[in-house]
Formats: sequence, C-alpha cells, structure tokens
Amino acid sequence: MKMFFKLTLILILVSSNLLIASDFEKYDQKIADLLKRMTLKEKIGQMTQVTLEIVAHDHEEGIPLTKLKMDSLRIAVVKYGVGSILNTNNAANSAENWIDIITTIQRVATEETRLGIPVLYGIDAIHGSNYIAEATLFPQSIAMAATFNRKLVRKEGYITAIETRAVGIPWNFNPVLGLGRQPLWSRFWETYGEDVYLTKEMGREYILGLQGEDGDISQPDRVAACMKHYAG
Repeated sequence: MKMFFKLTLILILVSSNLLIASDFEKYDQKIADLLKRMTLKEKIGQMTQVTLEIVAHDHEEGIPLTKLKMDSLRIAVVKYGVGSILNTNNAANSAENWIDIITTIQRVATEETRLGIPVLYGIDAIHGSNYIAEATLFPQSIAMAATFNRKLVRKEGYITAIETRAVGIPWNFNPVLGLGRQPLWSRFWETYGEDVYLTKEMGREYILGLQGEDGDISQPDRVAACMKHYAG
C-alpha cells in the first residue's frame, strides 16, 4: 500500500491537468503496470528517502547550495533507485538555485533510470517557505494558533503552497498535529499547542490552504501536505 500511495502521489504531482474520474483510472492502470515491471531492488529504492546533502557538493552548513555532486546523484538515483529527497543544508537557497537543483534531479530520474519515475521531493516549509530566499515568512505554528484565526492559517497554507511549488517542490512536511504538552520539547513551537480542538481546526485550515478544497495537488499553486509526527 505504501508503494502504491507513493507512486500515485508522484504521478498526480507531475500532472498539469485537472484530474477527473477517467484520469484516475488511467493512473491506476499505469501504476499497476509499473509495479508489475519493478524489481524488488527498484521497489526498495522507491521507498527510500535521503537528504539533499547526500548528493550535494561539500559546503558549510547555512551557506546556500549552488551545485550538486553529479556522481553522487547518479549513485543514489540511478544505481540505487532512491525515490525521494528532502530538505536542504539549513540555508535558504534562491528560487533560481532551487529550480536548477530540482530540474537536475528530475532530469536524471526521468531520463537515466530504467522506468523514468520522477523523484518525490519534500521540504519542511513550516512557517512559510522558510528555505527559499525572499519568500514570505509567518510566525511559527504556536503563534498562529494563538490568533484563533482560521482564515489566516488557511491563507498561510496557500501562500506557502504557491511559493514552494513555484520552485518545483510539490510536497511539504507540515502541519505538525502532535499536541504540544511538554514545553521542554525543543520543537514545541512547531505545534498548535496542547488543545485537541484548536490543533484540529488549525491543522484542517492549513491543509486546505496547501491542497485546496478539492485536494487537486496537480495544480501549479498547490502542494501535498504531510501531517506529522506519528509512529507507524
């Protein structure tokens, strides 16, 4: 099921057309065909996610990344079939750099692998597109929850989706729906606080902002949400 979900998400994300029922049937058929053709090694690779540093040139943490290490990229994506890459080097890269990075990764994945499956790229855009230079930033989730403003949180999600998708990244590792009940936790500020109802309402609005009312994440101003952190 996890493999089926991942391939479904990839195929939807790279589509630029509005999906209707017949389109879903076509994608289901394509996914089934891919799964039949994939080797065990390829399936394992597709379920593997590595950080961007694995395929990047050596650089100081916090310094924007400008170049990929092509040998390492090909080892990860072509040799081992890695299906997903995430995040960056704790620096805000320019939109131009991001577009070049994502385009290069996808070119290798789609043109140099046996099945041409795109890499599923994800990022922690947790208070706006915080890893894109000059993008819109928002207060952390704990502060957004303190506003009790559903419309504002949905707007945050939408703006984050627009700016993240603009550089070719279709997946956001947010919102955090774990309850913040231990203030000593070092990532407490990523939560919407300790209240179940408030967390549910803020999380729902943020996801609708990212994905839209219809959940059509093939659109150029939408990204897939990832509710976290849960075990299993």
